[in-house]
Parts: sequence; C-alpha cells; structure tokens
Amino acid sequence: MKDKKEEEASTPSNRTDTTSFTEKVLISAGIIIPIILILWLFGVAFKVLLLILAAGLVAALFRGIADYIHRYVKIPMGWSLLVSVLLVIGFFALAGFLIAPQVGDQVNQLAEKFPETVQSARDQLNQSKQGRKLLDQIPEDPQKWLQEKSGVLKQSMGVFSATFGVLTDLYIIFFIGMFIMAQPEPYQKGIVSLVPIPNRERAQEVLDKLGITLQRWIAGKLFSMLVVAVLTSLGLWLLGVPLALALGFIAGLLAFVPNFGPLVALIPAVLVGLMEGPSTALYVVLLYIGIQAVESNLITPLVQKQMVYLPPAVLLIGQVLLGILVGGLGLILATPIIAIVMVLVKMLYVENVLGDSPSGEGE
Repeated sequence: MKDKKEEEASTPSNRTDTTSFTEKVLISAGIIIPIILILWLFGVAFKVLLLILAAGLVAALFRGIADYIHRYVKIPMGWSLLVSVLLVIGFFALAGFLIAPQVGDQVNQLAEKFPETVQSARDQLNQSKQGRKLLDQIPEDPQKWLQEKSGVLKQSMGVFSATFGVLTDLYIIFFIGMFIMAQPEPYQKGIVSLVPIPNRERAQEVLDKLGITLQRWIAGKLFSMLVVAVLTSLGLWLLGVPLALALGFIAGLLAFVPNFGPLVALIPAVLVGLMEGPSTALYVVLLYIGIQAVESNLITPLVQKQMVYLPPAVLLIGQVLLGILVGGLGLILATPIIAIVMVLVKMLYVENVLGDSPSGEGE
C-alpha cells in the first residue's frame, strides 16, 4: 500500500515536469522561429536593395553623361538623356562589332587549352621540390573538382540567386535604371517626404551628394577598367603571350571588383604564360603587379578625389562581409555601398550630430 501511495504521489510531479518541459520547448520555438523568419526576410530584402542599387548605378551612368551633354552642348535634358543612351549603346555595339569576334575566338581557345595549360603548369611545378609540395595541395582533376564544388561555387557567386535568373535580373536592373534615369524627381521626393519637415532640405542635399558620388564613381570605374584592359592586352602582346586580347578583356572586366578581381584575372594569364615557360609566367605576374600598382596608386586616387576616400582596409572588410552575407552581388557592389555609407556618416553624423564643419571635396 505504501509503495502504491508513493507511486501515486510521484505521478503529478512527473506530469508537471513533462508539461513544464513542453512549455519551454514551445516558448523557445516561439522565440527562435520569428527570429529566423526576420533574418530570412532581411536577407531577401537586402538582395532586392542590391538590385535597386545596381539599377541606380545604371541610372547614374546615363544621367551623368546626360548632365554633361546638357551643360556643354546646351540641348534640353530630355534630348540629352536620349543622346546619352544612344551613345552608350552605340559604343558597346561598335566595340562588340570590332573586337567581340576576336575576343570570342580567343576565349574559346582559352577554354579549349585549359586542360593543356593545367598539365603544363603541373609539369613545370613538378621540376622543383617546392613545386611538388604545392602540387600535393592541388586536386588531380581540376575539372572534376570544379564540378563537385559547383554547388558551393554557384551559391557563393550566385549574383542574382534571389530572383528568376541572371538574364531576368539584368533586364530588371536595366529598365528600373531607365525609369530612375528618366524621372528621378518622384523617387527623390518620395524619400524626402519620409523625413520630418524641418530636415527635408538637408535630406535633399544628402540625396544630391549621393547621386554625384555614384556618378563619379561609375565613370571613374569604367575608365579604370578600360585602362586595365588596354595595358594588360598590350603588355601580354609585347611579352608574346598567346590570347592577349582575351586575357586583357578578362582583366578589364574583373577590375570592376577591387582586390579580388585582379587576383582571379591573374590565374588564367599565369597558366597561359607557363605554357611558354616559367620565365614568361614570372613576367606575366610582374606585369599584372605593375598594372595593379598603376591602377591603385594613380587611377583610384584620382577617382576617390572626386567622390569620397575609401580606406583600403575598410573596403576589404566590407567586401568580405557582403560576400559572405549575400554572395557575388554583395562582393561586386561593395565599393559603392561603402561609398554611400561613408557619405551618410560624414553628412548626417559628423556634420549634423558632431557639428564638424564640412570638409573639402573628396576628403
């Protein structure tokens, strides 16, 4: 009888413990699940904001050209916008007509020669002790390794993974950019209207400054990419490296991404150089280092003098963080994002909150 009473006495306690544990699980789930949903929504929204920023860069490019035409040719802004669009489209069409066949042929040759260049690089490295140590860290079949890692590669470099695909998103970016370019005033007024009335004039000043900064940045970056492409193609041609035009085109294209772009562009150039010999590969490395030094110490400072100074360490940290958070698009757009943040910090915090006097342009 005693054991039976003890068993009955312990039963409510066990039920209470079970109920308490269930409640704790439900409460924890009720806290964690909303947090996960909020973070997921923030990630999706941030990717959409990046697409809008990319469209803003397109608008800034055309608007900057149109402003220049309107100021110096003295034609109405509407016609200036049309001329700017026709000029850009005409430039790319002409460039495509003149060099696209050659670049396309050389890119195809580069793809066909890739296994041969990798094997040649292996043979060269296998002749030294340090080279053999390096080979131990490289997969035997790079093509198979790339296929195995394709899921990770697509995830990390899936620039437009949040929507319907690359072509669809490029289409969206272009036409949103066109709408913003044609009539930026409604969008600016919509943003300014969200600010308290006493601060709206300052908000308009900030938006104007951001627009000028993005215009100057995109113009400077396109000029920098062109210089890198020309210098790379010319240098590789003088060194007698095959496929110089294709490699220069790749270097110029990847110059849009600071720090990481030049490193990626160097890989195929070194592989092609190794086919000509170790000394040629060394000259290729020195050429790329020299061009990068020119771009970093001459072109970039000129661009930043017209916009805002971006400390190299801050830019690199921003690229890494945005690349991890949103993939390739964050890595590509890290520089204009950081430039925008720097302008906002300078105008809204340093000048408005701290009361520091406005510094000179580009400082």
